Amino acid sequence: MEEMHLRNYAYIGDAVWELFIREKTVKITNNSTKLHKITTANVKASFQAELLHHIENILTDAEKDIARRARNLPIPIGRRQIQGEYRLATSFECLIGFWFMHDKKRLDYVYTLTEDYLNF
Repeated sequence: MEEMHLRNYAYIGDAVWELFIREKTVKITNNSTKLHKITTANVKASFQAELLHHIENILTDAEKDIARRARNLPIPIGRRQIQGEYRLATSFECLIGFWFMHDKKRLDYVYTLTEDYLNF
């Protein structure tokens, strides 16, 4: 299995998570303002940090290691004011990206764990 840089997993994980949320959101409303509001509430860093805490008890040791390493990546200057949240959100996105690339069954399982927690 070819490894990518953790930042690349987070990059793809960000897109995968947003698509998951958008797929859920379009089933609830046709109103573009509501679509945007619901989507942004579920993809923002603070919410992703909460979700990481919500799923951390089911993570394997290898997944915990990925999350820890992603959390320690350098922070872009524009994100330093919310550094703690941003680091946790990056960890969450990295895991989503990793599962998307290597373990779709695990990703689907995590989706089911987070569905009741979403802001809909």
